[in-house]
Parts: sequence; structure tokens; C-alpha cells
Amino acid sequence: MHPMPIVTIEAAEDFLAILEDFLDKSEAGFALIIDRGGTILSQHGKIPESTDTTIVSALAAGSFAATRELATRVGEAEFGALYQQGSRSHILMNAVDDDFVLVTVFGPKTTVGLVRFYAARALTRISTVIRELRSSARMTPVFSEHDVNQATQIFSR
Repeated sequence: MHPMPIVTIEAAEDFLAILEDFLDKSEAGFALIIDRGGTILSQHGKIPESTDTTIVSALAAGSFAATRELATRVGEAEFGALYQQGSRSHILMNAVDDDFVLVTVFGPKTTVGLVRFYAARALTRISTVIRELRSSARMTPVFSEHDVNQATQIFSR
């Protein structure tokens, strides 16, 4: 597992553009890019007003983790996708890489096949942005030794 990259303004705009394009073409209602811990990197679309996306992302991460363990138990490294079908809403979760998941919520106006088809392109684009974030990550500490010493002096008073 890689450390969580710092999402720049440019990367956030890229994620949003990817999700907008994905939702437009797949006719899905809502999509989230989350890390495996449930933190939301980006989200776009319409979801019922009473839905808390923070809870959805945490539950999706937990569900994906449980599915990963289930895959291990049956001899797979991981299942790359998880699909939940309801009477009015469906959820498709796709692994972007070892650390991130694309969660898509859609209803009866589209099909899982259409969502899967356009998700494949979105996953490639999301993965590219994440790789760029990781490669441009600062290898030096955010705080210098001087900053730490100053903070120590301030907080020891």
C-alpha cells in the first residue's frame, strides 16, 4: 500500500472532469473515487439528499475489503469489481489499483454493461492521475527541523 498522495488542485480538477465524462457517457447517477480506507478523493453526480457520501464511502471501502479477503479464500488475489443490484439503485465498485476504488451508483435508466464499459476508460484515466501524483510527491518532509523546533518552543510554554 502506498502513502496517500496529496491531491493538487490540478488533480482534483482532472478527477472531476473524468467523473463528469464517465457519468455523462454511462448514464450513471453518481460516482466517488475513494481510497481503501474510505476517504473520498472526488465525487460527482446526483445522489438522494438524505445520503451521506462519507458513510457510503466508508461502507464501500469495508465491502471492498471484505470482498478482497473472500477472493483470497477462494484462491484469487482480488476481485477487480463488486456489483450490488437493488430494486431502484445499483452499485458497481471497481479497483483502480491497490489503494483506490471507483464507486458508481446508478439506477434503472442504464445497465451494468454500459457502466462497466465506460468505467474501464475512467479507471485508466484515474490511475494515470494517481501515478502522476505519486511521482511528483515531495520526498522531503513537509516541515523543516527549524519549523519543528519553533513549534516545540511555542507549545512548551
